[in-house]
Amino acid sequence: MSRFMSISLDTRGVSCVARLLDDEAPRTCDAIWEALPLSNRVWHAKYASNEIYCMVPPLASDPGLENPTITPIPADVIYFRFPTGQFLRSFRESRGIEGLDAVIDLAVFYGRNNFLWDPSVGPVPGNVYATIVEGYEAFAAACHDVYLRGSEGETLTYRRVEDRS
Repeated sequence: MSRFMSISLDTRGVSCVARLLDDEAPRTCDAIWEALPLSNRVWHAKYASNEIYCMVPPLASDPGLENPTITPIPADVIYFRFPTGQFLRSFRESRGIEGLDAVIDLAVFYGRNNFLWDPSVGPVPGNVYATIVEGYEAFAAACHDVYLRGSEGETLTYRRVEDRS
């Protein structure tokens, strides 16, 4: 039986539903599912193109790399684990991750032509662990609004959807 989660831009009042890809990324799906709900301030990517994300502390288990991509497609939901030492201090402070040894980046991709590349480290593969199956168009428009109008005061929240009947 499939598992689902809602993904919300809380201030904008927009959400979508994503199906977890248990067959393709079972360790990542289990780690995320056990940690839900997860929420933090949303950010829009600079290099990857059509991506919004939030950063949260490390999960109880690290799934490692599985079902990786560096070329996400629209509706992909991706997990990244980064050592915080990879980021400049100002970046760590602005995202509330100062003092952590690692951070989890939970990302949603809402458009085409994405490429996960960091100029300082090169390719940045992430685990594709879910795909948006409901509410994509409205959610993508809200993601683009984050790009156009900014992320100040907005949170990205992931929650379990327990009943799909």
